[in-house]
Amino acid sequence: MEQIIAYCERTDFTYWSEPVNALSNGAFLLAALWVWPMTRGLPLARGMAVMLAVIGLGSFLWHTHATRWAALADVLPILGFILLYLFAATRDYLGASGVAAGAVTLAFLPYAVGFGWALGLIVPGLGANAAYLSVAALIAGYGLYLRGSATGRGLLIGAAILCVSLGFRMLDRPICAAFPLGTHFMWHILNAVMLGWMIRVYCRHLRRA
Repeated sequence: MEQIIAYCERTDFTYWSEPVNALSNGAFLLAALWVWPMTRGLPLARGMAVMLAVIGLGSFLWHTHATRWAALADVLPILGFILLYLFAATRDYLGASGVAAGAVTLAFLPYAVGFGWALGLIVPGLGANAAYLSVAALIAGYGLYLRGSATGRGLLIGAAILCVSLGFRMLDRPICAAFPLGTHFMWHILNAVMLGWMIRVYCRHLRRA
C-alpha cells in the first residue's frame, strides 16, 4: 500500500493528482473498441483486444492510487500482452510450431533482462525504459525478417511508433520544471495507437493467409 510519486504531473497522494495521466488511459479502451470487430473468429487476436482494454484499466489504477499494488496492476497486463503477441507472432508470422512459439515466449523475460543490462552499460539510468526498448528491438527484428511483405512493413511501423512513444515517456521527468504537466500522457496515447496497430497487423496477416 506504499504510495509513490513517479511522474511529473503528480504533486501529492490524492486520488486525482494525475488527472491527465489517468484519463488519457481512455485511449486504450478506444483502441480496443476499434480493433474488436477485426478480431472476429481469431481467438488470439480477440484475447489481445481484451488485454488492451485491461492495460487501460490497470494504468488508470496506477495513476490514481499510486501504490505498489497499482504498479503491478499497470505492469502485469502489459507483460501479458507482450507474451501473447510474441507467441502469436512466432507461430503465425514465422510458421513455427506451438511448442517452438511457446519456447520463444518463455525466453522473453531473460532476453529483456539481458537486453536491459547490456543497454544500461551503454546508456546508464534508463530503468524500465530499457525493457520497453527491448520490445521495440524485437518487433523491428521480426519486421526486418519479414521485410518485403505488408506484415513486415506493419511491424516496422509499430516499432517506430513505440520508439516515439518511449521518447515521451523518457522526457516526462527531465522537462518537469518547464512543463509541470509532463509528457507521460503521450506515452499512453501513442502506446494505445501502437498496440491497436499491432493487433490490426496481426488480423490482416491471418486474413490474407
